[in-house]
Amino acid sequence: MRRRNVLTLLAVSATALTSGCIRRLRTITGWEPSDQITLEIKTVSADADPYALRLANQVAEWLRTGGIDTNVTPMSDEELLRQVLLKHEFDLFVTRAPQWVRQPDGLYSLLHSGFTTASGWQNPFGYANLNVDGLLQTQRTDSGKRRQEAVSQLQQTVANSQPFTPLALADDIRAVRSDRYTNWRSKDLRSSLGYLALDRVAEDERDEDAPSPPEELGVVMNDTRLTTNLNPLSVEFRRTDDLTGLLYDSLGYASGLKTVDPWLADSWEFSKGNSELFATVRIPSGLTWHDGTPLTAEDVAFTYAFLSDTTLGSGIEDDSTDDTTAVPVPRFHGQSDLVSTVRVVDPQTAEFRFGECHPQAAKRAFTVPILPKHIWNQRTNPSSIGGIEVGTATDALVTKNIPPIGSGPLVFAQNDPQRSVTFDTFDNHFLARTDESKLPNELASGPAFDRLTVRAVGSDVAAVEMVASGETDVTGTAVGADKVPRIGRKSVLDLVVNRSTSLYMVGYNARQSPLANARIRNTIAQLIDKRYLVEDIFNGYAQPAVSPLTGTDWLPESLQWDETDPVTPFLGTDGELDVAQARKAFQTAGYQFDDGKLVGK
Repeated sequence: MRRRNVLTLLAVSATALTSGCIRRLRTITGWEPSDQITLEIKTVSADADPYALRLANQVAEWLRTGGIDTNVTPMSDEELLRQVLLKHEFDLFVTRAPQWVRQPDGLYSLLHSGFTTASGWQNPFGYANLNVDGLLQTQRTDSGKRRQEAVSQLQQTVANSQPFTPLALADDIRAVRSDRYTNWRSKDLRSSLGYLALDRVAEDERDEDAPSPPEELGVVMNDTRLTTNLNPLSVEFRRTDDLTGLLYDSLGYASGLKTVDPWLADSWEFSKGNSELFATVRIPSGLTWHDGTPLTAEDVAFTYAFLSDTTLGSGIEDDSTDDTTAVPVPRFHGQSDLVSTVRVVDPQTAEFRFGECHPQAAKRAFTVPILPKHIWNQRTNPSSIGGIEVGTATDALVTKNIPPIGSGPLVFAQNDPQRSVTFDTFDNHFLARTDESKLPNELASGPAFDRLTVRAVGSDVAAVEMVASGETDVTGTAVGADKVPRIGRKSVLDLVVNRSTSLYMVGYNARQSPLANARIRNTIAQLIDKRYLVEDIFNGYAQPAVSPLTGTDWLPESLQWDETDPVTPFLGTDGELDVAQARKAFQTAGYQFDDGKLVGK
């Protein structure tokens, strides 16, 4: 360059610097700035969940303050689960996690790298960490102190690398009427067995002017999916089994977060053979499906083979490789993965062969719904699911399954799509037998109702009002903490709160930049004030979470909450982000800022 051109450029540069217009200088010199990092948070609408959208908006505000261009996209619960769990089309998502992630072996399918290409809640983050894989395997094969130590190390490693950020464990808040049924406070209504353990109000306990207790139990939900789809295998329609679990029995049922006890099974007995684990499972004789077909060990063996591959061995062709692939059930892939084979010994006995695992972990496989072979073996053909190309699913995963044929204590009666669905009690269920001593006393006498009707409404406000009017007995989906005063003002309503039951999380897509970098995920987690979320959004009806196992005996002392997050403390005070601290943390992670905007490395 000539001397005059150099002097001119320097003069322009000095003017630009004096005015602070660094971006203009870069344009003059031909040096374009890097693009600002942009992220999208997907979550559900306010009508679908009392907290998720508010959580997502607050997290987005902190990220924007920290220099990240962030937008929030609300959608239906069904669409969110489809995009996140089946298509893996997301940057971040905010939602409630399924209850089983609060068990040590639940973390296996949630985080093991062997599930990075699987669908459903099997590692939706695309997270891969060999150290985590090893610890997950150790907790599955060991017991006692060795398992406890492995689970502690596992949680610490995950807390540091942040494939997801646990936000809080929300209380389960419901409005109930106690003039018709009792025992609400002592029952867990997130479990199907909670409804079975209710008692009818005794005649001498009722007001003289009160009408006779009806035989129907009324449940109201702000979710219409149960009225249109009763497929227990559908991951985007089933977040929980609280009611479909009454249609389909499982061999065992989870007692809280610790143990699995026999349910459909009479008993099971474990044994070791070489390095493998076996279990002999016995079911009662005389059981039938709702259509009268006998239920035998053949159905049990079929169920586990079908959950592992809904094509039953024929596979679906992959156009890119000319190979065929199995199509497991996303909802239960983690449980069915525990089982190698199931052999029918006789009509009432099945022998399970597991991989290398301890009985404590193996019992989790007994919590899947047992399916009637004569119905589901007709649903093996390739199909499409929620906009995914044809060939990635089978009819079993997309059927609405109405009417459902199960073996549970309730049998389908009728449905009015988008409005209601009704179930009657099943007379041939084993709960109807008086000699079932293996069952808890509270269940021995069977359901206190003859019919259960679920009604769907558009919001939790409408749900509370429907219970107050006497049309239903309980809000079947938890309502937000801001509805507590409304419930308290209704003299006919009781407030039932189960503490710290639902885990809300921010999930990251670790398959793509920049979220593939654990350091930026860890830094983003430090932009989130969990204590502020508990106070401002949950109104105190929650506790901050550092791990999915927060609130259980599995949480190590190093992850106990003491005023602040012990691993990713908030970079600010009382919900106000300290921008200088945030910038320093991102720069330490290897990122840069341009005019206050976070850009690439």
